[in-house]
Amino acid sequence: MFPTEPAAVNNGFGALLKNRGFMLLWIGQLVSQLADKVFFVLMIALLEIYPAPPGLAQNSMYSTLMVVFTIPAILFGSAGGIFVDRLPKKLIMVGSDVVRGLLTLCFPLLPREFSILLFLSFTVSTVTQFFAPAEQAAIPMLVRRENLLAANALFSSTMMGALIVGFAIGEPILSWAKDLLGEQYGQELVVGGLYILSAVIMQPIKFTEHQPPTAEHDVNHPWAEFTESIRYLKKNRLVLNAMLQLTTLYCVFAALTVLAIQLADEFGLKEKQFGFFLAAAGVGMVLGAGILGHWGERLHHKPLPLIGFFMMSLVLGVFTFTHNLLVALGLCALLGIGAALIGVPMQTLIQQQTPPNMHGKVFGFQNHAVNIALSLPLAITGPITDILGLRTVLMGMSVIVVVVGVWAWQNTRRVLQDVI
Repeated sequence: MFPTEPAAVNNGFGALLKNRGFMLLWIGQLVSQLADKVFFVLMIALLEIYPAPPGLAQNSMYSTLMVVFTIPAILFGSAGGIFVDRLPKKLIMVGSDVVRGLLTLCFPLLPREFSILLFLSFTVSTVTQFFAPAEQAAIPMLVRRENLLAANALFSSTMMGALIVGFAIGEPILSWAKDLLGEQYGQELVVGGLYILSAVIMQPIKFTEHQPPTAEHDVNHPWAEFTESIRYLKKNRLVLNAMLQLTTLYCVFAALTVLAIQLADEFGLKEKQFGFFLAAAGVGMVLGAGILGHWGERLHHKPLPLIGFFMMSLVLGVFTFTHNLLVALGLCALLGIGAALIGVPMQTLIQQQTPPNMHGKVFGFQNHAVNIALSLPLAITGPITDILGLRTVLMGMSVIVVVVGVWAWQNTRRVLQDVI
């Protein structure tokens, strides 16, 4: 079993298709996710036409842009969640899309200076930190509890789909925009238009806020609300345990993002073709999420996260013993299915177990913790691989993943026994 509430009535994706508010949210976030990925590609493309500051090489400009784009996720992840609990969710999501769209449209109107590019990138990334927790908090407001598993499965699959498709079609879309709309402002117009389109799609959604902010709530200091989320997680070990499993999952994928470049070389691919492995894992996640969304109620009593961790551990352990590219891509897809068996149930659990007035703070803290945790594997995986070798690192990750999976499952069972 896994510790989400059993479905009273669950028609899988069919029930969601009849939910107009949820469908508007889903389509809107899909367009917004796509805009995020194409925006990232746009930033890289603009580096070619922005003159480098004195003493700063092209590669250093790229690294600086990446750091500036990442910093808001570390600094403001929890702050975004605090404001989500203070303000209407729809206002935050629609407003975030409008602001990001207008900021993107400002690029061709401002001087082409690297410092301005960094400032606008930092601002867009900061606004994104408010959209993510608002989106997670909005799902339980639009979907019945028995359909949350299917809803999270759909969101997870489309989020990964946007990641794959966005990076894949980002360059062709921008090239098309330059040819059709002009080189001066065509790219920015398309990306900004995607953000605005997302806002327009979500505008008709009617939310019923579970608990409107009170006067007492409004005067609370943001730091007090941040510590309140920490106290809540310490008290609710089930939610904390689920969050730790999600963090572990994202850390594994962060490390694999780095390792995929060397894996491409191992299989005779060009380094820039490392995305094949990530795309295969993404396809697996979409497939796993689809299975959970359609047959989730039948799998309720299965240890899905534990099975997922074992699948990922098996793939990591076997990966370096194969030299066939198709087999390797199949293993990546299996890895993605295992990841879905962890991510979808754990995200559903957090939504079910967290009270509505804590949704923003908890989801903000979750995004904050994940973003901070991602920085460590991104920083150390490369050097460790240089020292120990690819096979040793993958085998070590395999052991770590299975140990974390067994520990998390045993801990979850103890918590459930204490509750019962």
